[in-house]
Amino acid sequence: MVETRLLHYFLAIAREENITRASETLHVTQSTLSKQMMELEQQLGKQLFIRGKRKLTLTEDGIFLRNRAQEILDLIYTTESAFHADEKGLSGDITIGCGETPVMGFISQLFVAFHDQHPDIKFHIHSGDADIVLERLDKGLVDMGLMLGPVRQEKYDYLKLPQRDIFGLLMPKDSPLDAQASIKINQLKSLPLIFAEQTFYGQQPADWFGADYSTMNIVGTYNLVYNATFMVEQGIGYALCLDKLVNTSGRNLAFRPITPELSVSLHIVTKKFQTFSPAVRVFLEQLKGVIAEYSSC
Repeated sequence: MVETRLLHYFLAIAREENITRASETLHVTQSTLSKQMMELEQQLGKQLFIRGKRKLTLTEDGIFLRNRAQEILDLIYTTESAFHADEKGLSGDITIGCGETPVMGFISQLFVAFHDQHPDIKFHIHSGDADIVLERLDKGLVDMGLMLGPVRQEKYDYLKLPQRDIFGLLMPKDSPLDAQASIKINQLKSLPLIFAEQTFYGQQPADWFGADYSTMNIVGTYNLVYNATFMVEQGIGYALCLDKLVNTSGRNLAFRPITPELSVSLHIVTKKFQTFSPAVRVFLEQLKGVIAEYSSC
């Protein structure tokens, strides 16, 4: 009989397509993981991987096992959760990596409702840009990530949230543009701009602006907007950022939306074939239920 531990190891390798990366997420040595997979292939009498120099590819038998292994582990966790549900409430930790976004207000409301039901659950938030969030997700340091925009990669599952983030321009109050109710996209072409690193390096679409991105006057970048506010106050440039992130009250700052509206969708991102703790599994199921309710309205 195949141990569930081996199925867990196998799914990690199937997801990462690399023994080294899988060993990092599982916190086991590479040699141990390689040995376990060879033993699994011997036990099943099937080759599960095509071993390339840098990448492991699943064989047809490997694809079959991947699907069945996930079903088996899901059933085990569902069964265990059902037995333990009456014994005591859920406990443990739920960790989420996220960038700067007002939608954290929506996520925090879900945290509160979930914590009221399960007071022994602890939530942990790790802030950073997209690269930091994905790195922590890949290493198993967070259970899920809250990501802006279409960061589509096959090794992740995506759960689209019912909110969108709206972009605008952060400027000094004494700027001539402060007199406008909104900023037209074509006005951005002539301004010194401070961009988020994710946009500047192409991880988020820059074709929103209807112009050759390389011709825009970008004078600086930021990864978290707070420090960029000081650059704006000193007149270095205008920061393209999300609405409701910067408190302009009492500062030499003003925010104006962009027309036509520039907005971006948000997703909860998890690794495919990931084995979640009961607490994370229940939270994700409740989140899916909330999203379904929004969609039906």
